[in-house]
Amino acid sequence: MKKGYGIALSILLGIVLVGCSSTTHQSKKMIENNGQHSTEKKVSSLRDTQFGKVQGVSDKDTLSWLGVPYGEETSGVNRWQAPKSPKKWDQVLETKKAGSLALQASANGTIGSENALNLDIYRPKNDKKKLPVIVYIHGGNNQTGNAQEISGKSFVSTHDAIVVSVNYRLGVLGFNPLAALKTGSDEEKSGNFGLLDIAFSLDWIKNNIEHFGGQKDNITVAGFSAGGRDVMAMLVSPLFKDKFQRAISFSGGMTIADEGKSQQVFAKALAPLVIEDKVKDSQASAIDWLLSDDAAVKPYLLTLDSKRLAPLMGNAGIRMEVFPHLYNDGVVIPKKGFDATSFNDVPLLMLTGEQEFSLFGMFDPYFSATVANNTINTDEKVRNAFGFVNKYGGQLYSLFNVNDSARKLAGHYHSPIYNMEIQFGSDPNMIDKPMKNLASFHGVFVPLLDSQNQNYAKFVGKSYDSKGAKAMQVAYQDYLYGFILKGNPNQKSLPKWTAWTQDNQKNLFLDADLQTYTAKMKEKGYIYQDVLANMSQDTTISADQKAELIKTVLNGRWFSHELDLKYDNVSDFNK
Repeated sequence: MKKGYGIALSILLGIVLVGCSSTTHQSKKMIENNGQHSTEKKVSSLRDTQFGKVQGVSDKDTLSWLGVPYGEETSGVNRWQAPKSPKKWDQVLETKKAGSLALQASANGTIGSENALNLDIYRPKNDKKKLPVIVYIHGGNNQTGNAQEISGKSFVSTHDAIVVSVNYRLGVLGFNPLAALKTGSDEEKSGNFGLLDIAFSLDWIKNNIEHFGGQKDNITVAGFSAGGRDVMAMLVSPLFKDKFQRAISFSGGMTIADEGKSQQVFAKALAPLVIEDKVKDSQASAIDWLLSDDAAVKPYLLTLDSKRLAPLMGNAGIRMEVFPHLYNDGVVIPKKGFDATSFNDVPLLMLTGEQEFSLFGMFDPYFSATVANNTINTDEKVRNAFGFVNKYGGQLYSLFNVNDSARKLAGHYHSPIYNMEIQFGSDPNMIDKPMKNLASFHGVFVPLLDSQNQNYAKFVGKSYDSKGAKAMQVAYQDYLYGFILKGNPNQKSLPKWTAWTQDNQKNLFLDADLQTYTAKMKEKGYIYQDVLANMSQDTTISADQKAELIKTVLNGRWFSHELDLKYDNVSDFNK
């Protein structure tokens, strides 16, 4: 049961002044078209790329191209190398179905392929050119997920923009710091192969997006969860210099893994395979061998069946010590990580929900059985425990995603930073019953960006169907459109969103009731130390239960380092 819930969460995440919605960019366009996007002009989905022609899908309001290759297969002897351009093709390539997703573990076993360097492109069904481009990096802890996590159709059907969503290498195949693999270029020696893929996709986009009507010098990188952390890493990575003009981190935050400690974690994870294959006869000798400079280590790793690699270090549960990635190798990511003083300084938008930890709390082994038998809703003691981790885990996680990152950048970052916190879901009277346990969860923004998204359908019910929620969706998309268009989210029809500064530490708080939405500038109201103090004083649960929850549920997460220090829960990896 516990394993099933862990896999389910992994998949789910692989897969967050009163406004006047009637005058926004989106609703104006809908009114002008009598509620429909104009489709009078026939626009071809046949397009050129530097490697050959592609034929996409023509829908009522949009054109899309799915599974367009930007790199060639990276399996076998090509595994753990920098991506290479695909071979050219002579015939028209049909790009009407989703491309291969990167190899990963799922509830149904290992799925995907090592031949998954492809991307999806969405644009409005018109002939406009020089459209701003969003490049979306999916979530899933850099272990699961795929480019189809969010469709760009909803956004481009009402905004003149292009959305590109990228598949990239995941898990042990996308991130591997072992010394035996450090035999190629400096970038390959970094172990950050997933980042190499994303950088390579950005080069492809810059070279080809004009064929699809995009503006190659107006690219916004955007990512959710792990994708958001990847975006934040791009800000400090020399590899990404001049590859994008703006950045958006949806529930991302700053995470870096120490390269040396990561090697130890990887060797321990791979050791059982070494023993199974009778290369070594004990865990200790297998680990020592994997960490050595023995010339036989790399050939062994290259010949391993990829299906044996994909499940390793699964269900990391936003704990870097379980699956460390984004290494401070000194080339792709500086040794100082986010303590560096030089950034790819572009306008930045960061977003979080208020209850960012609710999904992770619900699927934690501590609560999984209570979710299955519904005592999470009926047993007061369980309810109080769940409320404790959601309240304080949510506060710490939301700080990590936005305010703490802004403070970390302050002093060395000169472009404007816009912070958003989504409160929608916090008032149980304004949402459907399935969403009440989650509130403004990790991914609360997804139905606002992609109105047809079904990833969270069973958790949100009809919460986004109200008039107020739909008005909030319009405002949310219009803020994003303003940002990708000019690096400033403000439009005359929207409540003003001011940039976060050290002297004006205000976020935009977005919410909705059943009839309308609100967008208000205000300060967060608390800092990390306030949360720790309130946790200590909380009497809603017993002292013993509190200690257990802090030690087993909240420990070791992206956001919990100071909490772990206070309660002596710091692991060797996080010291």
